[in-house]
Amino acid sequence: MNQLYNIAIHAYGAGVKAAALRNSKARRLTEGHKTVFGYLREKMGSGGRWVWVHAASLGEFEQGRPLIERIKRERPELKVLLTFFSPSGYEVRRNYAGADAICYLPFDTPGNARRFVDIVRPEMAVFVKYEFWGNYLTQLSRRGIPTYIISAIFRPSQIFFRSWGGMFRKMLGCFTHIFVQDEASRKLLADVGQTNVTVAGDTRFDRVTDILRSVVDMPVIDSFTGSGDVRDVLVVGSSWQPDEDIIIPWLHAHGDVKSIFAPHEFDEGRLSQLRDRLGPDCRLLSELESGAAMVTDGVRHIIVDCFGRLASIYRKATMAYVGGGFGAGIHNLNEAAVYGVPVIFGPRHEKFKEASDLIGCGGGFSVGSAQDFDRTATLLTEDHTRRDAAGKAAGDYISRSVGATDIIFNQILS
Repeated sequence: MNQLYNIAIHAYGAGVKAAALRNSKARRLTEGHKTVFGYLREKMGSGGRWVWVHAASLGEFEQGRPLIERIKRERPELKVLLTFFSPSGYEVRRNYAGADAICYLPFDTPGNARRFVDIVRPEMAVFVKYEFWGNYLTQLSRRGIPTYIISAIFRPSQIFFRSWGGMFRKMLGCFTHIFVQDEASRKLLADVGQTNVTVAGDTRFDRVTDILRSVVDMPVIDSFTGSGDVRDVLVVGSSWQPDEDIIIPWLHAHGDVKSIFAPHEFDEGRLSQLRDRLGPDCRLLSELESGAAMVTDGVRHIIVDCFGRLASIYRKATMAYVGGGFGAGIHNLNEAAVYGVPVIFGPRHEKFKEASDLIGCGGGFSVGSAQDFDRTATLLTEDHTRRDAAGKAAGDYISRSVGATDIIFNQILS
């Protein structure tokens, strides 16, 4: 990569180290990087044929997971190295049983990239959705290692399609093949000379369908949603404060609706604030499951204070709200839609094809204010015929969209 890119990467790394003095997330990242190469030498020392899969964070991991599990099921002679960029992905999935080795990906400096590929010597590399690291891609390309990106989606505003984006277009040329979510992405890539492209769809549809088919034991949630005079259960997933600002007043005005909140972050201060806003009839899921409190008709709100439960809890919703749409972007809509429930989300969804698709088919609703949310949620609670039709539309959309993992696996590993 050129000198400006490398200077920017070094500056970013220095910034993270400085931030680690005050920021716990940056501190975890810095500490994790210190052990990566020793860990890799130990793991790779046992030999084997390695497939390297890289995901930025938890959401991208869920997109890569169907392919990882397909590899382990149908090509057991291959070992999988899973790397993360973000602590929010690594910390949650560091013990994921589907991979043979899991670690952070060191910053994309020329030295780190060369050292990493020297140690791992992967038979192939798979990047998920958004990950474009120039020095790693250069090292893989120079050594003739097949390299893929899956579930990718491209927009005209991205740097690859700007007149001054030549350096980044060269990164695209390092991929052996690019698997995109839609035809619009394929056309954009064709316009800049990239024809090694297949429209495969989004592997998240396969992942949420796997969850739908699984049997999940949730006695506390079952008791909560099945007790009392319940008309509706609103499940709020991956919420941030701006999401809660438009939802909580509506809940206070609709006393016959129960809710389950799974905030995106749940440190002690965040949980305390959310609990106070919901009121005295709110409990933490951990309290209920530990026996410190009993689920009774007096409990109206539950806060999920652990990872890994939300995707299954959506099955108990009569309608769902997925957070992030008042910030950087919405979280996983498919996790809720797969259960055949209508999905509400905030206005910043232009980067997410599934949001537009759900709106188009009648299964999703975008809201930009408390008033918008009030109108939409009230309609869905008062008109159950409309609610059921919206839920069916959402579920049918997911059913029509599965199969990306089959296409990718058959092309790169059959």
